[in-house]
Amino acid sequence: MTQRVELAAVIDRLAVDALITEYAVAVDDGDWDAYRQLFAPDGRADYRSAGGIEGGADEIAAWLTETMRMFPVRQHLITNRKLEFGTLDQDIGDTAHVQADYVNPMRFAERTGSAPPSEPSTAPDFVCGGRYGFALLRTHGGWRLRQVVVTEKWRRVMREAEQQKR
Repeated sequence: MTQRVELAAVIDRLAVDALITEYAVAVDDGDWDAYRQLFAPDGRADYRSAGGIEGGADEIAAWLTETMRMFPVRQHLITNRKLEFGTLDQDIGDTAHVQADYVNPMRFAERTGSAPPSEPSTAPDFVCGGRYGFALLRTHGGWRLRQVVVTEKWRRVMREAEQQKR
């Protein structure tokens, strides 16, 4: 492998990693326009294993807009990223697949009128974890998501009493 090819591979790895990070930030920040822009035109996502839906990026963004209102505090941690480049129409490096684990702590929204803003939240925490499968496509605009598949492996709701013990 030449230095030029090795450099191109490193640049692609960094770009793919940045796209996965942008995905997590868009979901955590509730930036659904940014979320949509991460996908290729025919991109899809499947959140069914976590109790969600499967569909195109626009449909998923609309569903997330409503669903994530119950979790105003979110923080995706995407780790253990395993990246493999593939081929499309015999052109090496046009596709990529990332397998990555996630831990996603969130906080339920406060009930209306329950606590003043200056008081610590008493809403329960919700934490889940599992694995993402990301299929990516190199486009003229850079790497984009063709498919996101969430495989939730576990979840836990921490009630107020549990939180106070910590």
